[in-house]
Amino acid sequence: MKKENLIIYSGGHRGTENAFGEAAEKWSIQEVTYSFDGHKVERAVNVKNLSDEELNRGDISMELASKMMNRTYYEKKKIRKVLQLIFHMVNSGHQIFAVGLILPDNTVKGGTGWAVELAKLFNRPVHVYDQEKKGWFTWQAGQWQADTPQISHDTVCVSGTRNLSDDGRSAINQLFVETFGTP
Repeated sequence: MKKENLIIYSGGHRGTENAFGEAAEKWSIQEVTYSFDGHKVERAVNVKNLSDEELNRGDISMELASKMMNRTYYEKKKIRKVLQLIFHMVNSGHQIFAVGLILPDNTVKGGTGWAVELAKLFNRPVHVYDQEKKGWFTWQAGQWQADTPQISHDTVCVSGTRNLSDDGRSAINQLFVETFGTP
């Protein structure tokens, strides 16, 4: 894996996505931040503001999203746009990294869970750093397996909790060290 070929896609949120962006900057890796009008971005690096037409290409039934996530999503314009934005992030990345909490039903808590479910649906390698278990897990053979992943694709999508712990931040930095060495 050559870092010169790598592009990291995110939504630029505080916490996980910002920490991945800071690591990308430290290792001189290209970033693309997806957004839309009215979307709050903390890390505004190489922002691609999606039009309503572009967002609609990532549209999904709220009923289907609710079923996949084992949660109830109501038809609200803002949540729909966020789910559409996440679709574009995952669709752009051929490997997915997330930080959050893996729930007992094998979904991941919050909006991060939608990125993870789409990655599973698209049959993309997906890795989650579980902040409670303090470890990386990779989705393989229909279950989460403890792992020590590395970045191995030229396009990566990152997503995760806005409440990133110091341990989660350290795990992100260690992922870059394991993949590329020290900056």
